[in-house]
Amino acid sequence: MAWLLSEQPQTSFWNLPFLGLTVAQWLWMAVIVAAALALERILTRYVRKLAKKTRLKPQVTNGMVLASRILILLFALASLTRIGGVSTDWFFAFFALGGAAVGFASQQTIGNFIAGLYLLAARPFKVGDLVRIGTIEGIVQEVTINYTKVLTIGNNSISIFNLSILQRDITNFLYEGDGSEELYCYTFEVALDHGVSATKTEQILNEIFEEHASKLPKKPSYMILRSGGFERVYMIYVYVKHPEEVFTLRPQIAEELFKRWDRARGKATN
Repeated sequence: MAWLLSEQPQTSFWNLPFLGLTVAQWLWMAVIVAAALALERILTRYVRKLAKKTRLKPQVTNGMVLASRILILLFALASLTRIGGVSTDWFFAFFALGGAAVGFASQQTIGNFIAGLYLLAARPFKVGDLVRIGTIEGIVQEVTINYTKVLTIGNNSISIFNLSILQRDITNFLYEGDGSEELYCYTFEVALDHGVSATKTEQILNEIFEEHASKLPKKPSYMILRSGGFERVYMIYVYVKHPEEVFTLRPQIAEELFKRWDRARGKATN
């Protein structure tokens, strides 16, 4: 019996976790706490600065700040428990199990969240830019960590999940010219058959562009994109200072072009 009692582990007050630590261990714990606080301030300042540049809403900014604080807290807790003599196996096992369950239940949401962070960091566009995302064209109204909202030329507001944005071609119409002012170069195609000669068609285009040149920061231009047996396709370049001007300018140019081209074709057939 005495032999059995002697083999049992002796537990004392100083063998409990975080008690009886050496001075060096306490110093390491103090360093971890200080580093976590400093890192939290740096990340919070960076997130708020990034949110101000990208014009994020306050609730989105607060959510990103909260997420960064949670990650820092988890890392600090894991480090403190390690130094304090507590096994971190249960800590990582708990969060691994919880993370797997949450990830399985909300895979799409997490994917959009990660894609949103990438878009905010890479910044292929910002709020107010005129963009084409896949087949959707319009002005970026809002960029969140889950979706991006675009106001189309048809005056419809479309919300696109960030994960799907990364899978599409992105065109930002921001024009990088001489750098004197910020312009947007919007492009669109116009297809016309061979009922009117190329010379006459180009004359019509030049006339229309001259009429709009005084109202625009840069004169519109064009180029023949392709020519086939049935039609010629022109690429039209329109330069604007404010993206919303495209909403009225594109239909105006297209309408004037088709009207004058129809009149020219009528004269050619008579």
